[in-house]
Amino acid sequence: MSGSGLEWSRGERAKAAAKLMVGWVALLWLLEVVDVVSGHALDGLGIMPRRASELVDIVPAAFIHFGFAHVAANSVPLLVMGFLAALGGLRRFAAICAVIIVADGLGVWLIAPAHTNTAGASGLIFGLFGFLLVSGFVERRPLGVVVGLVIGAVWGTSILLGLSPLQSGVSWQAHLIGLVSGVATAFWFGRRPVSRGAIQA
Repeated sequence: MSGSGLEWSRGERAKAAAKLMVGWVALLWLLEVVDVVSGHALDGLGIMPRRASELVDIVPAAFIHFGFAHVAANSVPLLVMGFLAALGGLRRFAAICAVIIVADGLGVWLIAPAHTNTAGASGLIFGLFGFLLVSGFVERRPLGVVVGLVIGAVWGTSILLGLSPLQSGVSWQAHLIGLVSGVATAFWFGRRPVSRGAIQA
């Protein structure tokens, strides 16, 4: 592949990643508008632990929030981390997100306190943080290492605070499971290198 072709593929990949994440965040805001207009009917899509009927909410819960402040708090980190992770290819990114969302949702379903309702994109955000933090080291990519270090410097303190069990109204379980899932996903996908010259959708 020529140098110009490689540059074109990187540029197109960046545009696709940006469009995807802007659309994703816009969807979260739209869903919250629908939730408010409907009298918070969508809040029931959160995960209530250890109820068999709640297993169907494992994926939807990652897209539902409890108020606009909740969506706002998740929007910027999801937009940035999602964009960076999606630069590796949209199919790969979709698989990474699917693994994190399902693993996080199942973990919350198993260990969250009884009579709680957990929802929000923060489990995925913590997962993407863990993925970006270590994937560069796992795949031995210098640029990936730099990205991980920058992400750690910018959001590391917030991530540590989010893991504290002392914060009321915050699911540290979802955060912890998301983080562990993201790190595990980095190792899993790091063992499956993309062929040289391949262009991912």
